[in-house]
Amino acid sequence: MTEPGAGSDLQGMRTTAIKDGDDYIINGSKTFITNGWLADVVIVCAKTDPSQGAKGISLFLVETSTPGFKKGKKLNKMGMKAQDTAELFFEDMRVPKSALLGKEGKGFAYLMTELPQERLLIADQGLAAAEALFEITRSYVKDRKAFGNTISSLQTVKHRLAEMKTEICIGRTFVDRCIELLNEKKLDTATASMAKYWLTDLQGKVADECVQLHGGWGFMW
Repeated sequence: MTEPGAGSDLQGMRTTAIKDGDDYIINGSKTFITNGWLADVVIVCAKTDPSQGAKGISLFLVETSTPGFKKGKKLNKMGMKAQDTAELFFEDMRVPKSALLGKEGKGFAYLMTELPQERLLIADQGLAAAEALFEITRSYVKDRKAFGNTISSLQTVKHRLAEMKTEICIGRTFVDRCIELLNEKKLDTATASMAKYWLTDLQGKVADECVQLHGGWGFMW
């Protein structure tokens, strides 16, 4: 989906897939593509009718070995190093009509249908990271000694742990409810967006608190 000049604004997409007989010729580029470097097959979002805006977007299933498909450099990220993030380029890439996913011009609708699930996935990842960070830090403060005792006995530390645990538990309740809604096919865009916003924000907040509780060691690699 994401392009150098179009992220959330899918209507600003510039990648095109123009019909040529029984084939489509795709031209354009993508960036910030997760696992783009390692992928053997990708779903390409392109405009089959640029004059129709969102209604002119279609999806294509494309093998990365297709002539005209080029992988750019792997992008360096601050985190999430277990998965690559890459640039992809399409230069007069010819794909058969059978590569079209679903119906022509329905790509935007398909994407909007699946985005709530993707947002929930990101929310759950943020919460899982917060939960793991909390447990690592709780274990650390129980072992770290200062002033003749473990720092977990200090009231200030207890307060900070209690505050983090409370917010994490609230977050888990929210995510679990969102999963229930997803299974019932009732998860809407607004709720999924709230989960993504709040729980990724919580991840950052918990990470910062945990770094502080580790003291100087929190800044060591």
